[in-house]
Amino acid sequence: MIPFKDDVPTRTTPVITIGLIILNCLIFLYQLTLPVAEQKSMVYLFGVIPDKVLDLPLWSSRDLYNPAFSLISSMFLHGGWFHLAGNMLYLWIFGNNVEDSMGHLRFIFFYLLSGLAAAAAQIYSAPDSAVPMIGASGAISGVLGAYLILHPFARVHTLIFIFFFIRVIELPAIIVLTFWFLAQIVNSLAAGPGEAGVAWHAHIGGFITGFVLIRFFQKTSRRGQGRYWWA
Repeated sequence: MIPFKDDVPTRTTPVITIGLIILNCLIFLYQLTLPVAEQKSMVYLFGVIPDKVLDLPLWSSRDLYNPAFSLISSMFLHGGWFHLAGNMLYLWIFGNNVEDSMGHLRFIFFYLLSGLAAAAAQIYSAPDSAVPMIGASGAISGVLGAYLILHPFARVHTLIFIFFFIRVIELPAIIVLTFWFLAQIVNSLAAGPGEAGVAWHAHIGGFITGFVLIRFFQKTSRRGQGRYWWA
């Protein structure tokens, strides 16, 4: 199941969503210009490494690895073309409407907070892990959680793979995103703690954070009618 388009128009140009996509792509292209050894060093220098983030003396040391900075920098690194493409596709489909609901500046803070919460969830799941976590998926998971609250019945154009057949169908966002979230939970239970691979707990933490925070970040009606829903 791969979503690729929704039917919810936006009232404003999603400049932050577009900017995040461009920034992530540029950083990834820069990663590719580096020798393989330097690419690996970059991941270990700017990715979130749980046992280092929890090493409190390291926060005030002059070590090259900066735990605080890694919580942000890790959101802009990716491990391959499919990793990048999948994240940017989801950000483009769902990010523009979430940005539209809260405004550009609020969306920046919302996105980063979702990413931080996702990193915290991953660290909590494997505090002794020395495996670095990279990718925008934690922050984007927050966007998905927010979208579910804002547009639960939006029609999402989705590719469905049935053996050798591919079909495009329209599904309500509540089905697409609930299925996605349940898949993260199932995979997190199957995966071993601290193992290299997909950071399932980060996805779960980011999604729940976005699901909750949208109530506080969503713009209020100018007519004093409280928060509004766009569908």
